[in-house]
Amino acid sequence: MDISKFKDLIPRLSFLKNYSSLMLPGIITLVAVLVFIPTQLMSSKLKKRIENESISIGRRVQSLSESTVSRNQWEVEQEYQQEYERDANQTALLARRSSQRLLLSYKVFPNPKDTSTLIFREFGQQFRSAVDELIVRMKALDCPTEAELQKGLQGSSLQSSRQGQDWSRERGGSDVRSMEINTTITDVLCRDRAKRAFVYANPADLSGYEFWEKYEYTGMDAAVEDCWYWQLAYWVIEDIVDTIDALNSGSNSVFTSPVKRLLDVSFAASDKGTGKKAAVRPSYVLSAAGALTEPYTGRFCNDDIDVVHFNVAVVVNAKAVLPFMQQLCSAKQHKFRGFSGEEREQVFKHNQITVLKSNIRSIDRQDTAHNLYRYGEDAVVELDLICEYIFDKNGYGEIKPESLKKPGEQKREM
Repeated sequence: MDISKFKDLIPRLSFLKNYSSLMLPGIITLVAVLVFIPTQLMSSKLKKRIENESISIGRRVQSLSESTVSRNQWEVEQEYQQEYERDANQTALLARRSSQRLLLSYKVFPNPKDTSTLIFREFGQQFRSAVDELIVRMKALDCPTEAELQKGLQGSSLQSSRQGQDWSRERGGSDVRSMEINTTITDVLCRDRAKRAFVYANPADLSGYEFWEKYEYTGMDAAVEDCWYWQLAYWVIEDIVDTIDALNSGSNSVFTSPVKRLLDVSFAASDKGTGKKAAVRPSYVLSAAGALTEPYTGRFCNDDIDVVHFNVAVVVNAKAVLPFMQQLCSAKQHKFRGFSGEEREQVFKHNQITVLKSNIRSIDRQDTAHNLYRYGEDAVVELDLICEYIFDKNGYGEIKPESLKKPGEQKREM
């Protein structure tokens, strides 16, 4: 810088001498302002950080200290896990035991213990005898047969003839009188049957009964499969009978029974009403194509369970529709003596039925299907159900025929 110019600047700055006493405080104030602003900003950030971190952590620590887990908490957790495991094991055990049932014959499964074909006919006889016993247990009878009605009418024919002659002389004809007498006698016989039975049932309406009456041997493998599937069918029928027994336990005749009549137990919907129901054996449901109806449960045979569909039709008191379905799907007891039939008898429980579809129809009591049955004064309906029955593979796997252990290996359908 030019020295002459600097010398000229000094006189101009001489006025600062007059304010020299104020310069130091001004500088201090300026420095203080410059320091204060960042300090406030830093203090605000620090305060927020302390609130978000230190204070928050302190509160969480205090909260945790107030809910501190006991040093023995692991024992409680261990007990809980053990209880959970016991529940799972118990469920698996109940499922397995549900398919451990008494057999109609201990000579057939999984392989015949005798090469004679007589063991299959013997199985058929045992199937029919067991169904007859179920009919007796239900205190079931069927309506009077035509032969029984004819016998009853013939027993009164002489009296009817004499009364008809008197009626003819008085009214000019005997046909009407004779018909009235016959109708009265028929009604008396039918009502007497209803009074002596708790429920109407005919073993011929239960699938398998007529099949074994006319059984013909067609080969060892086919015979073993027939026996196996009809063994499954018997367990289904047995559960249906248990259901009827439970609902009718307080009755003394058909007139007071909630379940009036067992119409049908079958395993193929397409066969219903054709008179050939007894020839259709159960089959495993491997897919929707083999189902009697679309199962909303989505259950088919897999590695753990076997599934069978069946149809049951009954005449019930209109108020007993829901109780019948509930009882059908309830737990039931069964006995088991091992698959040799010689072990100590045990009592297990099973609950294997689910209703898939229901249909309720009104009844015309004058129709030929019902005109010889007397249901009492109750309003009655026909209840038709399609159900699924679940079998636990681990439960009966040791006696299941080898040809049926793999899905899709059902060799033939009856």
